[in-house]
Amino acid sequence: MDAPTDIARPYASAERVGPLVRRVLARNPSPFTFTGTQTYIVGDAGEVAIIDPGPADAEHIAAMMDAIGDDRVVAICCTHTHRDHSPAAAPLSQQTGAPIIGCAPLVLRDDGPRADASFDESYAPDRVLADGEALTGAGWTLRALATPGHTSNHLCYALEETGALFSGDHVMGWSTSVVSPPDGDMGAYMDSLSLLYARQQDSVYYPAHGPEINRPHQLVRGMMGHRRQRENQILRQLEAGHIRIAAMVPTMYKGTDERLWPAAGRSVLAHLIDLERRGIVVRNQDDWRLAI
Repeated sequence: MDAPTDIARPYASAERVGPLVRRVLARNPSPFTFTGTQTYIVGDAGEVAIIDPGPADAEHIAAMMDAIGDDRVVAICCTHTHRDHSPAAAPLSQQTGAPIIGCAPLVLRDDGPRADASFDESYAPDRVLADGEALTGAGWTLRALATPGHTSNHLCYALEETGALFSGDHVMGWSTSVVSPPDGDMGAYMDSLSLLYARQQDSVYYPAHGPEINRPHQLVRGMMGHRRQRENQILRQLEAGHIRIAAMVPTMYKGTDERLWPAAGRSVLAHLIDLERRGIVVRNQDDWRLAI
């Protein structure tokens, strides 16, 4: 999951990526954000919505304001409140007068070893969208879909006029999403993948990081299979006597940058908690064993 070093990155400028959709890339590349956070501007007829305004970076905010131009911003929406997604919402709201409408606020003091993506304490929405609730503007409709798992407050947004889905961090083409307890929940994550897989109307996904996904159902099916494979790996590790996460990760993530092993361990923990809920494994402090 290293950030790429060999591709052109159109930072600080808006680019057309599809009908009704433009994208502005923030200059915050990392092993967790790929080339950076992608902010989406939805709408072409004088009224727009902003999805995932990103970090409170002056260059990025200026690029968004330039792209908005004379359009009226109807809403500033966030998929969730990790710091690479929502901090620019407040300054953008101040400059445009637009309300912050979208996911619920959420702050945890410790969400595992991901300091670059800790929760945004400044996020204060004017309105929280319920699952299935819609926002409308001139020529567009965005419908909120509750997709907990990566975080408990994660929302995706479906653009009903075009079949596009803004998938945030829930589905990305370049990497699987980190699911980090206590807030990240593997059972909820799998349920949310199943929800998206059942939606036949979505033809393209625009994630917060990485390129658009033009065969989304195929990718989601593959992601569900990948998570089941990880679960089976964990069960094999337990059968082999590896009862601690630190002993499982080097084998399960062989070939992965060791700097990412702590985050990988959080996903293993999320799998184990889900297996425990289902009565397949039992825990004794930091030790895990197959249930008899």
